[in-house]
Amino acid sequence: MYKRLLAALLLAASANAESWPLQQTEQLNPEVPAIPPLRERAKLQDAWTRERLETLALPLMREAKVDMWILTAREYNDDPVLQTMLDAESFTARRTTILVLTDPCPPAAKAAASAGPSKCEEGSPQANQPERLTVSRYGLGGLFEPAWNPARQPDQWKRLAELIRERDPKRIAINVSPASAFADGLTKSQHDALTQALGPDLSRRLVSADPLAIRWLETRTPSEMAWYPMLVRTAHAIMAEGLSNKAITPGKTSVADLEWWLRERISELKLGTWFHPGIAIFRQGSATDLSGDTIFQPGDMVWLDFGITALGLNTDTQHLAYILKPGETDAPAGLKAGLANANRIQDAVTGSFRTGATGNDILLEARKKALAQGLNPTIYSHPIGTHGHAAGAAIGFWDDQKPSPRGDHPTHPQTAWSIELSQTQPVPEWNNQQVQFRTEEDGYFDGRTFRYMDGRQTRFRLIRPQ
Repeated sequence: MYKRLLAALLLAASANAESWPLQQTEQLNPEVPAIPPLRERAKLQDAWTRERLETLALPLMREAKVDMWILTAREYNDDPVLQTMLDAESFTARRTTILVLTDPCPPAAKAAASAGPSKCEEGSPQANQPERLTVSRYGLGGLFEPAWNPARQPDQWKRLAELIRERDPKRIAINVSPASAFADGLTKSQHDALTQALGPDLSRRLVSADPLAIRWLETRTPSEMAWYPMLVRTAHAIMAEGLSNKAITPGKTSVADLEWWLRERISELKLGTWFHPGIAIFRQGSATDLSGDTIFQPGDMVWLDFGITALGLNTDTQHLAYILKPGETDAPAGLKAGLANANRIQDAVTGSFRTGATGNDILLEARKKALAQGLNPTIYSHPIGTHGHAAGAAIGFWDDQKPSPRGDHPTHPQTAWSIELSQTQPVPEWNNQQVQFRTEEDGYFDGRTFRYMDGRQTRFRLIRPQ
């Protein structure tokens, strides 16, 4: 029932969202979109956070069968889930920040409602979102109601225990998990403080928030998706600039020069990034890819791994370029064949998405499809969203193509993904040298269909010789 409710809420919100459409066709030379100023971005981000708390949190709590969710963090030691519930002007927990989300109509209250008038009657507005409290010294942009007055109760943990006893939840989720770092943000010292304040009876009600935390982090709302493709377009546009003569002068520019050119470009646009750009040269006659102070030369294939951060969301994409030799007008046929085969592996992966399939299921099915076509795939795709390598199911790893516990999580609708993989094959024009063609594109799975957010690369970016 709660899965149907969640789907209905997201569908209703999507009808009202002004959307930057998902693009399936590559834009060869896209321009950087107009990016809102920081103040406007903060307003957007706060609106999304409020929407998530009001429409997403409670259905997910009920799906996980928990009555209360407690999140705590100390300054400079944040819980990754708690960070996504802060307002845009609160960069981190302050001192000790405690958030409490409570189901106003847990199963016991619903049973009581059948006996007479109650806020938990079917359709009651009060029953459709959790009570949100912050047991902390500082407010959180109106997203959580302050529930601690130190003058009345100096002990923060005792105040939390009082609130819990008043609400009497039967199952209390806390962020402890041996399986996922995303659901393991409660530190040992804070866990000790919590259980000491609750005592043995209430402490027995504590359960891992593992599935709840993952579902909260991995689910993208329609309002977020109205903007997410624009962020991917922005990343693609910056990459197009970087993989051009605007940033590369063959014979002069080094790999490190381009890395820092991209970092400066990110800064100019008032964007962030979650990793330093990855750049490598694949060169005829070189047994390994080249980096660092290596100078770009005509005939090189250039690989770029790039991501930006804005509005609480991240991108992660990889593109290829070729530096033309004098007299050339296109990349060699052998290189173009390698990119085309990487595209075929992408099709094998995206065509294997289905609701309920685990990351391991998708990995095995995609590899089977690719191998049947005579391809040589290495698949290492992953969720993306509030984190770069985000919460959810891993679909393989670059160094492990077998199923693993990290791929056991099922695939859900309203999730975003980086389709990351490579195809390795000989290039005839390079004396059959084995070359790895690495690709990565961001997309969205709505529960039925996988679509790219801003197309995918199907043609080499071409850089002119000096």
